[in-house]
Amino acid sequence: MDRRRPRSTSDEIDLYIRTYYSLLRSSGDVRVRAFEEAHTFSDSSLHTGARDPSPDVAAFAYSAGRLPDCFPHVHRVVLGQSMEQFEQAGLAVRQFESVRARGRRRAMGWDGQGLLAVFITSASDIDDLVPIVTAYQIEWNKLHALLGPGAASESPASAPDPDRRAAAALARLQLGEVDSERLCAALGPSWAGALEIMAARESDLSIRLLYGSFSQYQTSAQRWWGAIEKHYVAPRITAGEGSVPGPPRAHRRPIYLISSNTHSLPNLVGGYARAHRDQIAEFARQRDPERLGAPLQQAQARGDDHAVSNYLYYLLRDYLNHVDAGAEVRGAVQAFDSESGITSVPSPGRIDVSAQLIEVARLRPDRMDPRVRVDGAERLAGSEAVILNIDYPLGMAAYHHLSRVAQGVDEVRGIYVMGKAATLNGRVGDVLISSAVYDEHSRNTYLIRNCFSTGLLQPYMQEGTVLDNQKAVTVRSAFLQNRDYMSLFYGEGYTVLEMEAGPYLSAVYEIISPGRHPNDEIVNLSTQVRFDLGVLHYASDTPYSRRQSLLSKSMSFFGVESTYACAVAILRRIFEQEVSLASGTPTDPAPRRP
Repeated sequence: MDRRRPRSTSDEIDLYIRTYYSLLRSSGDVRVRAFEEAHTFSDSSLHTGARDPSPDVAAFAYSAGRLPDCFPHVHRVVLGQSMEQFEQAGLAVRQFESVRARGRRRAMGWDGQGLLAVFITSASDIDDLVPIVTAYQIEWNKLHALLGPGAASESPASAPDPDRRAAAALARLQLGEVDSERLCAALGPSWAGALEIMAARESDLSIRLLYGSFSQYQTSAQRWWGAIEKHYVAPRITAGEGSVPGPPRAHRRPIYLISSNTHSLPNLVGGYARAHRDQIAEFARQRDPERLGAPLQQAQARGDDHAVSNYLYYLLRDYLNHVDAGAEVRGAVQAFDSESGITSVPSPGRIDVSAQLIEVARLRPDRMDPRVRVDGAERLAGSEAVILNIDYPLGMAAYHHLSRVAQGVDEVRGIYVMGKAATLNGRVGDVLISSAVYDEHSRNTYLIRNCFSTGLLQPYMQEGTVLDNQKAVTVRSAFLQNRDYMSLFYGEGYTVLEMEAGPYLSAVYEIISPGRHPNDEIVNLSTQVRFDLGVLHYASDTPYSRRQSLLSKSMSFFGVESTYACAVAILRRIFEQEVSLASGTPTDPAPRRP
């Protein structure tokens, strides 16, 4: 394996990062326009039209999708680490309306007027949010110039009714059908009103970063783990001669940590969607969301159980959102899952990284997806292990969360990282398995013995390809990369761009070593880690491709096959290990490839 580290990152990207961190050290508000020059000259691969006078609708849509729908009304953005920080700054955030973004999990509150409070859980939230807000403002003002009264003799606002005003505004922009639809979708359900606001005024946003510290990030992670711990710890009953009287001692069970999402694992082992396939299939026939009704029927007709299950899992979300008495049915899903030992902990400690605990001994093999049933599955009933599945944190938050979990458990049996990535050599929907990760945060190159290989996933893939022996780069933000930057890494054989693996591996280093992780070194974890370690990514973007990019295509159902192939491989790996332990023949935590 090539053990050289990448030569450098982009000077323009580095300048941009230094610019906004130095400005945000101010104790007051900083106008976003102070970031615009560094942003535009960074030549971000997600904002290629930043310096063009015509709107870059794709970049605006990407940014707007990661901000709440109220954002056209926002003038100030305040970033803080805790409720107490906001209150000390005079902001009564407990009284704010809780708002969410479609494309990013982040706790936010809106005061109903012009202030948005954003809770940050690591420095990665700053690296993510600042470029998003800056790109939003740059493109908003381009669109405003086309919509405003000075652009033509008649303002869209002078049209007699809202529908005609909205139509006039879109016509004024001359975007074409695809970009017009993308713009309306980006602005959310109240897009017509947002266009009127856009026509009426320029965007002149400000950002304030409340004083924060590394220890505060750790405190947030502690609060998150504290809300999960009470579900994880079980009482140990002691009895017999020599037992100590008194209350049962806390039993910290062996744990497998999975960083993925909140739907794939419960679907595979809980079984609600498969048990209610007729109701979901009828819903698909009547409603036909994303035109999936016919493909589902075709998969059923040809007896393709794997494809049918994937359709059911994907459609379950729409089914729960549209079915009458949806809240009641969602409660029924949780009750059904709990019968298989699945406990959900939404937003623990007010941190928007939801968790699920799955007690292996309580799983019901008859309800499992056939793809995850392993030989000897009946022996899982004797397992003490718990699977902790967390809705993957953003960037450096992954480090803080894994570090806190490791402090709270006695035995880690496996850590599995599963998430989205950009690929420089594959296609959207492919699965990427890396054996080396360069981390921009620590500047370390981590060499790992990945417990997964192509042969373990390809049987569950019909459309996509599984590529192992890849090399990944953990980037600071999706915006903080450009073509020169990507070329540097591609020249060194790095083909996967993602945001969590590096921080997770820094935490893994500290689990197995007596000190903090190093910086700017080659760190060989391949021979030191004695628990299972796996890193899987499914490609959601091809930034080198002219055919497709993150800005032009949502994964939607297209990403289901690769998502579930990864989840199946992880669960099979855990179950096989637990069956082996029950048999008294523990497996090598990472068997070498033949």
